[in-house]
Amino acid sequence: MSDREPREATGTAQPAQSASAFPSTEEFEAFYREFTPKLVGFLIRQGARLSIAAEIAQETMTTAFRKWSEISNPPAWARRVASRELIRHISRADADLCEEVPEPSSLLASPDAAAEWEQQQDLLRLLADLPPRQRQIMAWKYDGHSPAEIAEELGISPETVRASLLKARRVLAARLAQREEREDR
Repeated sequence: MSDREPREATGTAQPAQSASAFPSTEEFEAFYREFTPKLVGFLIRQGARLSIAAEIAQETMTTAFRKWSEISNPPAWARRVASRELIRHISRADADLCEEVPEPSSLLASPDAAAEWEQQQDLLRLLADLPPRQRQIMAWKYDGHSPAEIAEELGISPETVRASLLKARRVLAARLAQREEREDR
């Protein structure tokens, strides 16, 4: 399977729904409006800068529009395609990972909610030093996917996902404990 082609196109996933399942442009537009901010946030949690995340999300949505009738699970398909593109982007150039707090944008959910924004930035800072695979798996988990779902989407074993989650959680817990120690001083 090519990294550029989703599993639906190779026949290894469930059969694509018929064109009647997603017959209208209006349905794609609703998906686009609702899911694009989530996809941008998903990519940022994997370490992408806002501009790169927005660009990859837009490219992913353009491809989704062209293949709309072939996609059986649009959110999972979009995350998988965008995640692969981010990996390609990082491997082509020096990692342009998020080192600074991104500016609020209409592409991010609730950009005016200061408390939510601060929590997201705190999460990004915590995730920033994780190895790329752990960061990727944590982004999928943060978006509500089970280890089995993550394993299927990333083409790895569920045991590998669980091990990565365990390692990442241990690192994050240690960082939080260190931060609490510093704040108590």
